[in-house]
Order: sequence, then structure tokens, then C-alpha cells
Amino acid sequence: MVFGQVVIGPPGSGKTTYCNGMSQFLSLVGRKVAVINLDPANDALPYECAINIEDLIKLSDVMSEHSLGPNGGLVYCMDYLEMNIDWLEEKLKPLIEDHYFLFDFPGQVELFSLHTNARNIINKLIKKLDLRLTAVHLVDAHLCCDPGKYVSALLLSLSTMLHLELPHINVLSKIDLIENYGNLAFNLDFYTDVQDLSYLQYHLDQDPRSAKYRKLTKELCDVIDDFSLVNFSTLDIQDKESVGNLVKLIDKSNGYIFSSIDSSAVEFSKIAAAPLDWDYYRTAAVQEKYMKDDEIVQKTSGMQ
Repeated sequence: MVFGQVVIGPPGSGKTTYCNGMSQFLSLVGRKVAVINLDPANDALPYECAINIEDLIKLSDVMSEHSLGPNGGLVYCMDYLEMNIDWLEEKLKPLIEDHYFLFDFPGQVELFSLHTNARNIINKLIKKLDLRLTAVHLVDAHLCCDPGKYVSALLLSLSTMLHLELPHINVLSKIDLIENYGNLAFNLDFYTDVQDLSYLQYHLDQDPRSAKYRKLTKELCDVIDDFSLVNFSTLDIQDKESVGNLVKLIDKSNGYIFSSIDSSAVEFSKIAAAPLDWDYYRTAAVQEKYMKDDEIVQKTSGMQ
């Protein structure tokens, strides 16, 4: 069995940064990671990707050839990838034996809440390559500071969960920056656990723009409460402990932790011996040095 993550979320939620930091963290704990870029609009990759959709199709070419805007171009690219799924399968097959996959998808939310192309691509890969994938849906934590935007994020998260039908983890990303946007109306637990949304009503009424849609907002909150599916984990991608806690949740959701319980325990024990400064911007050379230092520490410990 092959395990991995489908990384999705609105533009600016930090998907590419997440893939960069997560790939480094997983390498640090001993996993071989392959990052697959399926976002044809992502032309400035901070990580080394094993497979790049731009080798198959480029958004700029689609927009100029078919006179499409960015959104229409992305839909076209996903449709094209679905029709040429054999290309992606052939690229993935050499990596299946010993790699953990991170799929970096586009940020257009319609692809995961309305259109079927992205879902069909994921389902075909799961069936043909026997993948065990978890959808990691990133939402910028600053949306908690605005009740209206928070309700919108909840509705988007719920729609995506129902549409993709995958093991699913919603994540409030950039949690370390949330204080920069002002004070929260409630404790952070209120937003992560998605507690009684009726408490938001007063704060929504304070905004004239939201007050006129009071009845609609109440009905949307009731829908979210009735499903009772949405909650959030938090993430600071520069904090090893935060990333590690999220990895454990993902491993439980897709079954990785049950496939090799002993090896998982060994992986996370390495974190204690790793350097204390966790910087997801570090270069590959520095990362290699950290891995060598980790091996020396383990050998020294074994001699004592």
C-alpha cells in the first residue's frame, strides 16, 4: 500500500509552503517523499517536485490558445489531466515502492466543491495504484477574525468533504500569525471545534453588510451544525511539534500508522535528536547535514 496526502485549499492558504515544509519534516523522520505538483499555475516552486503537470500542459498555453481566463484555464487543465491520466500513472509507478506522496493541487475551490474532474483524477489513482490518501484542506486562520468569512470557510470545508469523499482533515494554517489580524471574539477552541454557531449571530449583526443576510446566515449555520462534520486542526509550518501533531492525525486517517506501527514510533523518536531550529526555508544541503548529525547522535547513543 502507498500512502500520501491530497493538499487542497483556497488561494493564499499556504498549500505550496505546506508541501515544502511537510516534505522536509517527513524526510527528517525518515520517509522518502515525492511531491507531485498538479497546479499548472504554480510556476515558482520552492520544493523539488518529482512530477510536474507543466510537463504535460501549461496554463499560459491554454489561456492564449483557447482565450480563457485563469479559472477557465485551470478547469481545462484538470479536464485534460483526467483524459490523460495514464501519463500521471506512468510517472507515479516508479515511485510507488518506497515513496510517500504529496499532491499539490490548484487553489481554485470550484475544482473540489463543484466540478468532478479533480475527484475523478484522485479516484482513478486510488483504484489503479492502490493509494491510501487523506485530503488536507488548508484554510487561512485569519478568517476566524471575521465571523462572516469564518462561516464561509465552514461551508466550503463541508462542501469539499462531501464532494471528495476521502479521509479528510481541515487545517487552520498560519496559526502563528492569527494575532496580527486582531482579537478573536471567542477562544480558539470555539473555532477549531466548531462549537454552537448561534453565538456568532450577535457579532454578525454588528456588521451592516452581514445583518441584511441574517436569516440566510442562520440557515447556513444550521446546515453546518446538522451535519456536524467540520472541525479544524491548527498548524504553524515552522514549528516541528505542530507539524508532527498534524502528521500523526493524517497517519491515523489514512491507515499509515497501522501499516507499520513500530516504524512509525521510530520515525517520531528521531525528532528528539534532531536540531531544535526548524526552518522550512533551509536548503537541501543544510537538510542533508541535519540528517548526518542525526545519524551520528544515534550511533553515539548506541555505544553508550
